[in-house]
Amino acid sequence: MVALQLVMNLLLEIFLSFAKIGLFTFGGGYAMIPIIENEVINKRDWIKKEDFLTLLTLAQSAPGPISLNTSVFVGYKLSGVKGALSAILGVVIPCFFVMLAVVIAFSFLKDNLFVLAAFKGVRPVVVALMAVPIIKFSKSFGVLGYMVSLCTGFLIWYFNISAVYFIILSMIVGLLFAVKSVNNAKKGGSI
Repeated sequence: MVALQLVMNLLLEIFLSFAKIGLFTFGGGYAMIPIIENEVINKRDWIKKEDFLTLLTLAQSAPGPISLNTSVFVGYKLSGVKGALSAILGVVIPCFFVMLAVVIAFSFLKDNLFVLAAFKGVRPVVVALMAVPIIKFSKSFGVLGYMVSLCTGFLIWYFNISAVYFIILSMIVGLLFAVKSVNNAKKGGSI
């Protein structure tokens, strides 16, 4: 009975944490990343930073919005399928009601000068919220990582190439490096 109560408390805590993230984060999935990071690493100490970076990489590679994928992976790491469900419901339910309220209000106020000015004012903050995780996570890249990131970003922007091709290419390169590492380890006798 005590174990069940602990599990239920954890699931409720996961739901409430992600509900807070979903309710107070504007600007989409990338804007949520620093807030999710702060909640699950700094405040709750649920996940180590290295594990979060791995989960974030998985979330970016998986189809779907990064905020939902990240919440699913964090919830799953904490408490399996039930944790993933708690986290995703926590993110989705508040967002749904906030967006519903915004759509209803915006339909009445869409031509209001103050509303348009408020949305214009929020744009730079959203860009900053998206830039923060990129800068934070790029610290672990090294010079080569920075160069690959800059070149990839430039190619996507300048030539309008789909990011999907770069994701697939980077997965193939990563797999080739992994195979090479395993082969080298076998030759060295460490496996």
